[in-house]
Amino acid sequence: MDGKLKGHAALWVANIIWGLNAPIGKSVLWSETHPQGVNPFALSVYRMLGACLLFWTVSLFLPREKVAPRDIVLLLFASVFGIQLNQMLFLWGLSLTSPIDTSIIATIVPVLTMVLATLFLREPITWLKAGGVLLGCGGALLLILVSRHGTGGTSSVAGDVLCVISAVSYATYLTAFRNVIVKYSPVTTMKWMFLFAAVAAVAIYYRPLAGVDYAALAPRTWAGIGYVVVCSTFLSYFMVPIGQRYLRPTVVSMYNYVQPLVAVLFTVAVGLDTFGFTKGVAALCVFAGVWLVTKSKSRAQLDAERAAAGQAPENRPRA
Repeated sequence: MDGKLKGHAALWVANIIWGLNAPIGKSVLWSETHPQGVNPFALSVYRMLGACLLFWTVSLFLPREKVAPRDIVLLLFASVFGIQLNQMLFLWGLSLTSPIDTSIIATIVPVLTMVLATLFLREPITWLKAGGVLLGCGGALLLILVSRHGTGGTSSVAGDVLCVISAVSYATYLTAFRNVIVKYSPVTTMKWMFLFAAVAAVAIYYRPLAGVDYAALAPRTWAGIGYVVVCSTFLSYFMVPIGQRYLRPTVVSMYNYVQPLVAVLFTVAVGLDTFGFTKGVAALCVFAGVWLVTKSKSRAQLDAERAAAGQAPENRPRA
């Protein structure tokens, strides 16, 4: 399979799973109307520990990769931004605010990634790339806003702020740590990142973890926890590095716009919503935005064109 096609396929899988994560994750979390749920910090520990065990188990059946000491340090910081701050703050924010708010805030990730890619990777912001990001953002927001009914939650400034910090953290991870992520296999990078995340989660949140009344958890809650750990953590974080290996950070982040589309299709499938003309237009905007960003030229391509035209390429470090 072609590398880019493999990257796109991996990101489709990851973001379809994440598209279902907000409603499923919300159903698992404790609230005054859902006392049988677990607190967000305990769920964070489940995610980190579960994914850590799964990645290290899988690594036992694969060829061993030696990771340089300097890269171990980089993977530690990648874990902080890509997993610990990103996921812990997201679940904390989700417990305080509505799924609609979290979906809207998630649309800023591609914009942030595009800006940060110019700082960390010296990737240019072209008209095609910027247009694609804005078109996709508009389509995602339209999908969210026309599907506002039945969200089952109230907005919270504190929750929204936590989700914004989570989005900034993930955009930083996609750009600042791309070079070390693509250097090793997905299992190798993720086993180290989740090891650091699991140790930090247990050390910080052992009290909320011990305070969960496990006997009171319903089978539906356990099933939701299983989905969050196995699918939206282990499987998705296995897929994202594949996308990072073959695609630019802005392209990777553009798949965030697929998540509200998946959520809408899910509500239509279970009979809670309908798919009309407006949502069809919004979906086309999302797909068109992803396509435009994919077709935009990278710095390497622009430098190659300048070289072919007899011009000196821009004096910038390689991505």
